[in-house]
Amino acid sequence: MNSPRVKHITSPENAQYKLLKKIATSSRERRKCGQTLLDGVHLLNALADAGGTPNLIALKGGKENDAEIEHCLSRFPGMPRLVFSETLFDSLSPVEHPTGVLGLINTPTPSKHQRQFCVLLEAIQDPGNLGAMLRTAAAAGVDAVYLSKGCAEVWSPKALRAGMGAQFALALHEHADLTLIARELKSLVATSLDARQSLYDLDLSGPVAFVFGNEGAGLSPALLDAAAHQVKIPMPGKAESLNVAAAAAVCLFECVRQRGGKLR
Repeated sequence: MNSPRVKHITSPENAQYKLLKKIATSSRERRKCGQTLLDGVHLLNALADAGGTPNLIALKGGKENDAEIEHCLSRFPGMPRLVFSETLFDSLSPVEHPTGVLGLINTPTPSKHQRQFCVLLEAIQDPGNLGAMLRTAAAAGVDAVYLSKGCAEVWSPKALRAGMGAQFALALHEHADLTLIARELKSLVATSLDARQSLYDLDLSGPVAFVFGNEGAGLSPALLDAAAHQVKIPMPGKAESLNVAAAAAVCLFECVRQRGGKLR
């Protein structure tokens, strides 16, 4: 097995540090170069589980012999490693208490997929909500997710952290024309507080797509009109509405329940 190439970096003027800093902090830079950073062993293991490989590994000084990190990195033999001083590494990590390892990856592009079970997201602006919804979608067996231009960035550090690796299990289409996609889907379901039909009365055993809207404004009239079904989630309590991530979880797992816990 080849030993990994190791380079120690202590200067903020280092070209590789400057590049990683831009990628860590700038959505524009991530889109421009088509790369992003994974923070921690969980996301790197999720990458490995999906058959992916980072372009390089960044380590925090003092973590070179950490057992958990080394076990994770053993899945990427020979991968080049940059060892940064503690101060430089902490400035790259998006979390308050860094685990000590980062991976630079090319942003995955979606492959061909079926549309038996998909999700449309319109202007979901909070990366935590977005990551949670993607995690739920992956757990429920969703094929693909289409995101409008107003959505938070799928591959941002915050969304990745909230998604816990879900991004690698889904075909993700950013900047999608949801109105066009909606026209192509015959079984689009939208939730609405004004709907008469209950979610639980709708047959979800066949191909289906759900559309969820902005945290505050909800769905646009155009997408509501494009839905084949408008349903409400029964809420016998006193709350007026559910958080969009919670609503998505209820809807997607009602579909899972009706399918007997099996993908179709």
